[in-house]
Formats: sequence, structure tokens, C-alpha cells
Amino acid sequence: MREHKAKLSLLSILSDGQFHSGERLGEQLGISRAAIGKHIQGIQAWGMDIYRVQGKGYRLNKPIELLDQARLESKTSVPISLIPIIDSTNQYLLDKGEECQSGEVCIAEYQAKGRGRRGREWVSPFGSNLYMSMYWQLEAGMAAAMGLSLVIGVSVVEALEQLGVEDVKLKWPNDLYYQDRKLAGILIEMSGQAGGAANLVIGMGMNLSMSGEQGGITQPWVSLDEVLGDHRIGRNQLASAIINAWQDSLEQYEYQGMNGFVERWNRLDNFISREIKLLMGSRVVSGIAQGINEQGAVLIETDKGIESYIGGEISLRSCDTKEQ
Repeated sequence: MREHKAKLSLLSILSDGQFHSGERLGEQLGISRAAIGKHIQGIQAWGMDIYRVQGKGYRLNKPIELLDQARLESKTSVPISLIPIIDSTNQYLLDKGEECQSGEVCIAEYQAKGRGRRGREWVSPFGSNLYMSMYWQLEAGMAAAMGLSLVIGVSVVEALEQLGVEDVKLKWPNDLYYQDRKLAGILIEMSGQAGGAANLVIGMGMNLSMSGEQGGITQPWVSLDEVLGDHRIGRNQLASAIINAWQDSLEQYEYQGMNGFVERWNRLDNFISREIKLLMGSRVVSGIAQGINEQGAVLIETDKGIESYIGGEISLRSCDTKEQ
């Protein structure tokens, strides 16, 4: 992290969205104006928009609230590692393994190697999104973890609702949607042995203020700023609310399993009562979405009646939208 210290200090100064002269920045950080210019280039490589105007200096295209460990810890009750620049928050906790405490969180400003399901890249520019992961030891074992991404999805949407965010929905099995566009994705990775506890790492990336130029994403997506309109939620407030929601839902899941979440998930199903397609390799199942069941399987009404499907390689697409 020492290699990024100057860049992070520079961003802390620039976070107010005002102009700061290169000379003044150099004085504050104890480095030359030339070094300031090099660090600015490095910050831009993280996906940050920084402008330079002759006679005025440098500024961000808009103010940014940086994540603050003390503020996060004051609103939560779990161990938190704030690592601004990281390869992957999930990988950090996976590498740490059973040294983690159950509930421990890793959160970052920028991921160099963020990933989604099936090894896809998760675009992770600095400060534009929320990148966080939680370690959880599930005593009931790996088999009991089936459907856990649904539980986490419910907890995130309900946390957003408590913050005044409306109309965010869920796409089976692991995405948050707003008006048929992706707002966030959930990735759960696990390890363990038969008969023992499951070691889970639950990761989420949420688009907060990412621009189209930063995104480079092929599927339809939306940022939380667009969902909120004139309303604003601080990044630390949002992260704290989600951390607490995850902890509460995981504790509830330990005792109730999916039973306490089916109705809550179905209320938020983005595709319920709509025609959908399930893609399972070369097989395609078409029908009307009917929510999920107690096993976390997606239910589809077909010509044969209500059928249930579950599995990591199932892809859900709506017949009346582009590929999801």
C-alpha cells in the first residue's frame, strides 16, 4: 500500500471537487510538481476523471466521498479491512481463509482483478462503485449454502429500501436490477469438506456513479446515482447499511434456511409473471416466471405445468428484453 500512499493522499485533497494548483499540491505532499503530474496519470489509470486547467490546477470532475474505516466501524459490529487498492476483495478473504472471523469484511475503492460469475471481469474503477466481500462460516455445511445468493440479494434490496431507494428488483440467482438494467451483482465462493462447516466468501459489486466511458460493459446497466435522482446516499452510509443487512440475514439463514426468505424474494422478483427463457448449455426452457421455492430454485410455468430449475450454470433471460 505504501506505493499508493501519495496517490491516495492526492485523492483525499482532490475529493472536494475543487481546483488545486500543482504547486500547492506538491507543497502539501512534500513532492515536486513533476511528481504530482505522474501521480495524476496513475490515478487516471484507475478510472478517475481528473481535469487540468492552465492557471487553476487539477480537479476531479465531481466531488467524491472516500470510504472511511473509522466511520464504517462506528456503524457496524464486524471486523473491517479497508484496502483502497486491491486485486479482488473476494480473493483477499479467500487467501486469508480460516484466519478470518465470521462476518469479517473487506472493502475497496478499486479492484485490479474484480470478477463476477463464471470468471467474468467486473469493471472496477476507483471510487465509482461499491466493492465489498464478507467471510462467513456456515456451520450447516456446503449443502446448506444453496440459494444463499438469493438471501444476500434480498438483504441488499431491503437495506436500500430502508435508505429510501425504491423499485430495485432481483434477478435470479444473483443480480440486482432497476428497470431491466443491472445495478449490482453477487458472487459467492466457498470451500469446505463434507460433514464440516462451509467457509463462504460473499462478494458484491454495485454501480454507484460509474459513467458509460468507465464501464465498458456490454449488457444493460444502471448506476445508483441514476436510480436516486436528486436524492443522495453517502458511500459510507450505504456500505454500513449493507454490511449490517448481510450480517442480520446470514444469522437468520443459519436458523431458518430459505423458509424466511421465499416470500420476500418473490416480492422483489424482477421477472415474476413475465415470459422468460432459461438457458442451460444448449437447452432452452421458455415459460412464465413464478418466483422461487424453498430450495431456492426458479419456478417456471410451462406447457407441462410448474417446473423448478436450480444450478450454477443456468442463465436467466427475459423474452421481452435484450440479453440479461
